[in-house]
Amino acid sequence: MRIGHVEVDQGILLAPMEDVTDLPFRLICRRYGADIVYTEFISSDGLVRDARRSMEKLRLADEERPVAIQIFGGDIDVMVEAARRAEESGPDFVDINFGCWVKNVVVRNAGAALLKDPPQMQKLTRAIVDACKGPVTVKTRLGWSRDNIVILDVARMLEDAGAAALTVHCRTRDMGHDGEADWTWIPRIKQVVNIPVILNGDVKTPQDVQRAFDTTGADAVMIGRAAIGHPFLFRRAKQYMATGEEPAEVHHRERIKTCLEHLALELAHKPQRRAIHEFRKHYGGYLKGMPHNSPVRQDVVRSESYDEIEERMLRYANELDEVMA
Repeated sequence: MRIGHVEVDQGILLAPMEDVTDLPFRLICRRYGADIVYTEFISSDGLVRDARRSMEKLRLADEERPVAIQIFGGDIDVMVEAARRAEESGPDFVDINFGCWVKNVVVRNAGAALLKDPPQMQKLTRAIVDACKGPVTVKTRLGWSRDNIVILDVARMLEDAGAAALTVHCRTRDMGHDGEADWTWIPRIKQVVNIPVILNGDVKTPQDVQRAFDTTGADAVMIGRAAIGHPFLFRRAKQYMATGEEPAEVHHRERIKTCLEHLALELAHKPQRRAIHEFRKHYGGYLKGMPHNSPVRQDVVRSESYDEIEERMLRYANELDEVMA
């Protein structure tokens, strides 16, 4: 799959996720094998107004490349200006969010709301493509509702507008994250466009990744929520694809070490109090399935310093060494 100068072979990508795919998390996922990473989606209004949190999301690092900046909004002029500002940060490409299903986005005629008006979606995409020097890609859903699936027409229109690749979350807007993602649309989409088609939705295990490639012919697979607290999924998926054998479970020492490295990166890029508090959502994933982890989670979410958290996590690792010996 090629997007501009970026070329990957059966790529496994990290999905853009609000409040999750910040710079530290993207760096961790790249270390573990994510082929392309995406920023959190960024409000075009926020970028144009120079809102602090929106501007922070534009910060990139060379070690995470290839990386895409994703923007959302409904006003064409504002989106064009936001795309220009995003490009100034030097991403490998700019991605347009036409898939976010949450109410406070769609009421602004942004995200998945554009699925109710494919011509406007095409017009907005063409305007951004014309304004950008590098590739522009799109992430969307099958349609606004299960009785209004428009993805085949939308895919053609987006390719005609100049989109360099299309990611499809294989649910409709009214499904949110509920129900089962319908991967059967991917081969049908590939029949009507020549640009790369990336599958998103219900990719949770190494076996899911292999099955997605085998059954749909997708050019790449995008992993979202399953990577939270488990960036090792990218490495394990590649091991499974290379050998056909179930990868070994990640050792508890590596999980704890990576958790602490992730937290250290958060502290390197954010004020201490904010970094410590925002990181709390990751402990559940890193500790999931490990014996007697509940008291540990309770302790670390109350901690206000890295040293306290490190001491508690390393003590837990020592306890596990004995339990699992």
